[in-house]
Parts: sequence; C-alpha cells; structure tokens
Amino acid sequence: MKILLVSDTEDGGLWNYYSPDRTRGVDLILSCGDLDPDYLQFLTTIVNKPLLYVRGNHDGVYDRRPPLGCEDIDCRVYNYRGLRILGLGGSLKYKDAGDMYTEAEMARRIRRLSATLLYTRGFDLLLTHAPARGYGDREDLPHRGFVCFNRLLERWHPAFMAHGHVHKEYGDFQRMITHPCGTTIVNASGTCILDVDAKQYPPEGQTGSAFYDWNIRRALSRHGR
Repeated sequence: MKILLVSDTEDGGLWNYYSPDRTRGVDLILSCGDLDPDYLQFLTTIVNKPLLYVRGNHDGVYDRRPPLGCEDIDCRVYNYRGLRILGLGGSLKYKDAGDMYTEAEMARRIRRLSATLLYTRGFDLLLTHAPARGYGDREDLPHRGFVCFNRLLERWHPAFMAHGHVHKEYGDFQRMITHPCGTTIVNASGTCILDVDAKQYPPEGQTGSAFYDWNIRRALSRHGR
C-alpha cells in the first residue's frame, strides 16, 4: 500500500504545479494537520483517493470550513483495506486555544479508546499531529511531544506512527525514527511517501478479534469483495 503523508506546509509542487507523476500509485492520503482545507480538498479530488486527517493546533478554520470530501478520524480507528488507523489530533497545550491538550487530557482521550482498541485488537498506524515525547519532538513547550503516546505505542506495537508539528525548517530534522517498541515513526512535515508492506498489517477480517473480524467480513460481503 502506498500512502501519501502531508503535514504543516502546503507543497507547491502538488498544489500549484501538480504532476500526476508525484502521486502515481498512491492508494491513500493521510494528513497530520495544520494544512489549508482547500489544499486537502484539492488533493483528494485530483489524486482521486480517500483522504483521512487529524487536526493540528492551527486548524480552527475547520470549524467553519472543514475540508470537503475528506474524513476526520480523530479518536477513531479507521479500517482501510485491513490497515487499522488510529487518529489523535492536537498538540501539547501551551496557551488557551483549541486543539491543544495537557498531558493528562491526552492520556484521558486515549483511556476512553480502551474498549475500541480491544474490539479492533489494536491498530497498525497511529496518525497524530504531535510527536511522541523524545522521538522527533523539541524541548520548547509548543513542540514537545506527548509521553502518553509512548505508552500507547508500547502497549499495541503498531507498525507505524505518522506525525507533523515539527517542521523540517526547525533543524535536526529526521524523517524516520525507530521507537524502542519497533514502531517506525515518520515525520510527515511537507510531503512524503510511506510504503506499507502487506505483511505489516493483518489481512482484512483476520485480526483475531472475533466480533470485529465478523463485522469487517460482513461489510466486505455487502460490497461484493
């Protein structure tokens, strides 16, 4: 599966001077936040593939003008052809504004997903705006990562985590980092392609969670797959 990751900075090479070669073979688009809603609408339209997103800490405009044709997966596990994607938007709170959370508040959001994650038997890709603490974040409060994301990764061992928030322009940029639990963490700042091998997530309807798999197989049957 070929995934186009986007975050934080609109890519003029995609938006203003689009070439089909840039997105050839892409199956899915994932946004880690802080992007113009018109940009997301353009991408899902021109690439003609689903676009899933979480909000960043500068996406208040989405309250009035959400990106049409795109799907917000915040605090949800979304199944895309067997790939289970968990969305958790927002950044660490550094002022009184929307889409920001204290460490305790984000940990609470994750705890509320406990039943969902047992039902889906975990997830394969964590889609966030903020990084995990100590893995691609910075020491200044606005760009510090969440400690509770580390606990989430250690509990479920997803193959991937994709985040934004820390821009390439900040220096000491690393596109990919391997977490001690084995998760590949990808900083999606700007644009990048993530190739996911079919062996890195279970076949659709074969997670080992009986009720979840039954619901997935029933949905596949309804759609003739």
